[in-house]
Amino acid sequence: MRRDAEQNRRRLLDAAGDLLRTDPATVTVPRIAERAGLSPATAYRYFPSLEDLLDAYLEKVIAALRDYSHDCPKRGTALFEDVVAEWARLVTIYGPAMVQLRSRRGFLERLQASDRVVVIVRDAWERPIRSVLRALGIPDEHFDRALFIYNLLFGPREILDLQRHERSLEVSLAILTAAFYGALSSLSSGR
Repeated sequence: MRRDAEQNRRRLLDAAGDLLRTDPATVTVPRIAERAGLSPATAYRYFPSLEDLLDAYLEKVIAALRDYSHDCPKRGTALFEDVVAEWARLVTIYGPAMVQLRSRRGFLERLQASDRVVVIVRDAWERPIRSVLRALGIPDEHFDRALFIYNLLFGPREILDLQRHERSLEVSLAILTAAFYGALSSLSSGR
């Protein structure tokens, strides 16, 4: 992609995030284009629909987590907890916008359909979650269920909500992580 095209694409994604955080009811491709200082025609050239633009925004954030996860040298529960901390950092920055993007389709349905965003989520979390499964002695066959449970507990809305009540991101993450480990333990016992 040419430099100016990449810059335009980035401006559109940044403008989408800004509008999602500040005025989510007005999010349309023309409003995003206006916020980015581009014409609607230019915006539609990069993103044929609002859904495509918002998916690209979400993909950008999750791809950053995926890259972090792949490069993290830790193992076992330490790997999971380190990637959770990075996810929480990203949620602190992008979460208010990401809360607006929750899919109407179920996570497992999207996983089975190879939804673009969920494929990146799976790729970001596969190594950390499989490390936890091994550390807890849980068979690998439970990975999809573990990923589903992760998705239930560690969504941006849930992290931000718990943090508002706990007043501490560290305490919030400790609560969510303990709940995740507890839920995983019940997977292998068949309960």
